[in-house]
Amino acid sequence: MTPTVEAVARTDAGLASQLRVSVMRLARRLRNERDPQNSLGVGAISVLGVLLRHGEQTVGQLAAHERVQPPSMTRTVGCLVDEGYAVRRPSETDGRSTLVAISEKGRQTLLADRRRREAWLARQLKDLTPEERDLLRQVAPLIERLASA
Repeated sequence: MTPTVEAVARTDAGLASQLRVSVMRLARRLRNERDPQNSLGVGAISVLGVLLRHGEQTVGQLAAHERVQPPSMTRTVGCLVDEGYAVRRPSETDGRSTLVAISEKGRQTLLADRRRREAWLARQLKDLTPEERDLLRQVAPLIERLASA
């Protein structure tokens, strides 16, 4: 007999295991709900999200934020710039640095992708009870805190 989610999650190790599996499954499902017109990979979309939220960034700042090596981010930014989703400009304060910003095409692509995924999630949330939705409202900041650590 397989233990229930509630039984497994009673210990910290069990909770960690259950959260890992559940969050990964939800993330995979949300990736599958992406806008079919959007050919960008998940990493590129994530970079556009950083640029939209935080404004212009250096490649080093983007790499640190996304927890990837700078050469990898340089390739991602190069593709985004080449395809018109982002723009580069020299830094006014440091002649060696280049700043990357989201373009209007990148902004529109990112927002369309988000709308589609959020619409799917909103439909799923409607199947929950008001109490379950309230519980998720309480837990969402905790999940964000764990993801940001």
